[in-house]
Amino acid sequence: MSEANQVEGTRRDFIYYATASTGAIAGGAAVWPLIDQMNPSADVQALSSIDVDVSGIDPGTQLTVKWLGKPVFIRRRTQTEIDSARGISMEDLVDTLARNGNIDREAIALDENRSLDESGEWLVMVGVCSHLGCVPLGDEAGEFGGWFCPCHGSHYDTSGRIRKGPAPENLEVPKAAFIDESTIRLG
Repeated sequence: MSEANQVEGTRRDFIYYATASTGAIAGGAAVWPLIDQMNPSADVQALSSIDVDVSGIDPGTQLTVKWLGKPVFIRRRTQTEIDSARGISMEDLVDTLARNGNIDREAIALDENRSLDESGEWLVMVGVCSHLGCVPLGDEAGEFGGWFCPCHGSHYDTSGRIRKGPAPENLEVPKAAFIDESTIRLG
């Protein structure tokens, strides 16, 4: 092979690699806006965590706040409600998973695994029925003194666990924590 053919081969390789690199960069630049538009918008990111003042909630009452477009029930339970929730046998539950974003997803649905604090006084749940996405009624509604979804008849106990009706899962407990004695951070 002559020296001219080796130079031509090298020049051809360079043109091939330069064209492929330019095409890859152009393709990436064209696709990036499509991928970037899938990121959450600024208003969603701003709401990804909120602080809720719970100092005005008396035992036996609840506050409903909107977080990430969903209602969240923050209930300050009475000792009677706590005792009722803690006295339930796992065999009586439809869904035996705690569904708590603060602990292991496989934890069982004991009331201790669903409440926000060790005493069980605070319960925080996403207020969306797991059947068809309705919002259950609270304030000791339903047959088990917790929440009741009138759309299709799902009954939840004082710990937000499904006890009767078509809902397949307990009400979800979102990621939440006390940041001081009167403020809960969701998210």
